[in-house]
Amino acid sequence: MREIVLDTETTGFDAEKDDRIVEIGALELLNHMPTGQTFHVYINPERSVPTEAFEVHGLGDDFLRDKPKFAEIAGDFLDFIGDDAKLVIHNASFDMKFLNAELKRAGFPTLPWSRALDSLALAREKYPGAPASLDALCRRFRVDNSGRELHGALLDSELLAEVYLELIGGRQPDLVLDQPSQKQPVDQATPITVRPLSRPRPLPSRLTEAEAAAHAELVAEMGDVSIWARYSD
Repeated sequence: MREIVLDTETTGFDAEKDDRIVEIGALELLNHMPTGQTFHVYINPERSVPTEAFEVHGLGDDFLRDKPKFAEIAGDFLDFIGDDAKLVIHNASFDMKFLNAELKRAGFPTLPWSRALDSLALAREKYPGAPASLDALCRRFRVDNSGRELHGALLDSELLAEVYLELIGGRQPDLVLDQPSQKQPVDQATPITVRPLSRPRPLPSRLTEAEAAAHAELVAEMGDVSIWARYSD
């Protein structure tokens, strides 16, 4: 099973107006294990970036000016996520709105909402009433997020991948011990007879001659009080 853990950085919160995606980070999971395949790109939002929100991240206008526009990377992004992989996203509705707005604007097919797996909703269902931000979940599962002083889409995807694997049961979520689906009825009136099978040939002794000689010497030293001497005949 292939899954893509994904995160975006945007200029704001309104995908339907002027806010745009400025960074996408994603990584591939295969059968719940990271493959090492990643997708990461900075994007020219074709508008001025709010200084107060992004200068601290290093994603200001000067940095993004020579980066590709979304339409120029959309094909590579769609190729990476494929046609049917689940998209694991924290607060999926936010990122999906932005991705579909950008895809529509660039003339590409939008992504079905059914492909999104919201790790935020998963965390709230599993731990109702507990903090469910990515930082809070990193603390809960002891995932090292010390490098998250500055937000980054690829770093957040890597952290989310670890958190997601813990949310679904650790790194072996599909490991289930086999159990019978139904217990077979036992007829209590019928006695069960167990007959041990006899070996057709006895097993050869594994005792070496040296070990036998050492044992005989020990028994001789112990004299007639030893149990081996009393039952040797």
